Amino acid sequence: MRYAIVTETYPPEVNGVALTVRGLEEGLRARGHEVAVVRPRQAGEKDSKALHELLVRGAPLPRYPGLRFGFPATRKLAAAWRDSTPDAIYIATEGPLGWSALRAARRLGIPAATGFHTRFDEYMRDYGAAFLQRTALGWMRRFHNRADATLVPTRELADFLRGERFENVFRLPRAVDTSLFDPAKRDPELRRAWGVGDDGLAVIYLGRIAPEKNLQLAVRAFRELQKRQPQARFVWVGDGPSRQKLAQENPDFVFCGVQRGADVARHFASGDLFLFPSRTETFGNVTLEAMASGLPTVAFDYGAAREYLRHGVHGAAIRDGDDEGFVSAAARLGADRELRATMGAAARQAVAMLRPEQVAADFDDALTRLADTRRAYASAASA
Repeated sequence: MRYAIVTETYPPEVNGVALTVRGLEEGLRARGHEVAVVRPRQAGEKDSKALHELLVRGAPLPRYPGLRFGFPATRKLAAAWRDSTPDAIYIATEGPLGWSALRAARRLGIPAATGFHTRFDEYMRDYGAAFLQRTALGWMRRFHNRADATLVPTRELADFLRGERFENVFRLPRAVDTSLFDPAKRDPELRRAWGVGDDGLAVIYLGRIAPEKNLQLAVRAFRELQKRQPQARFVWVGDGPSRQKLAQENPDFVFCGVQRGADVARHFASGDLFLFPSRTETFGNVTLEAMASGLPTVAFDYGAAREYLRHGVHGAAIRDGDDEGFVSAAARLGADRELRATMGAAARQAVAMLRPEQVAADFDDALTRLADTRRAYASAASA
């Protein structure tokens, strides 16, 4: 089969959408398919020499340094897809490039699936524009309902979108590479660089350091934990617009910047407790990565935590809005080394059977069904 993937974020950008899209692309290639990728040029990048990549013009995303969006490119996409027509298209992002891809696909009669990766409606609240939440949700509904299917990672999100009149919503589960994210990657030298000994406590946050991640709650939880464990260190892995202010206000925090690949796994495995206070994720890949690394996790009970994290067994899954419960759980786990060890081992076991290869097979099956359905319609129309 010949597939095309359209995305406005892609590695070396580090975020959940970019890494998920690359994983889906690599999974399809491993299954023997031809995959073309359409994405914006990144800063300083010229046209790609890779035959499978089509680069379009883009620009930095306002208030989100390091990320870009693609300009409209309907004509360019239509011309490329006339010359080499995909059997199906996957559109990962709802920006101008994504809309262009939908228009070109509809014009050429190519089946298209979209991915619901980001809760832009909830971002409106975190960036001071809560009055636009319903408008943003309506805009996303119009986008996704123009596709033949919308793929989401959890049952919870699928039910929510159907209730909001999104059509043709299907669940595509996620997985984690347990050979990469593994407690065996624990690095005593890295812990010492953080100022944490073998018996010390390293609390980890890994992700975008930005307003929508609800980071002040993580700070508050750590300070409460620190009352019981004064030598604990809070280690931050990632970057974003809130990093500078956070570092100025908390000079004792350890900031490691953006990490990739094996280095991400090493940082996770070298921690002891993962705090994830975000309420705006569609999934939260980092939850699975932390669990695979043997870290008990404190997170709100939705997304990946709702699907895989069992409260009191793998960490704490806190009811949405219960900030006090989040703080209390972090302090309790921080003070109990034996409980953390038991929960971390259980968390690793809970995700041990997840396989990225199965996600690729399910993704392949979803796109194949769209292609087969479109061919059947075309054949019936011709008859």
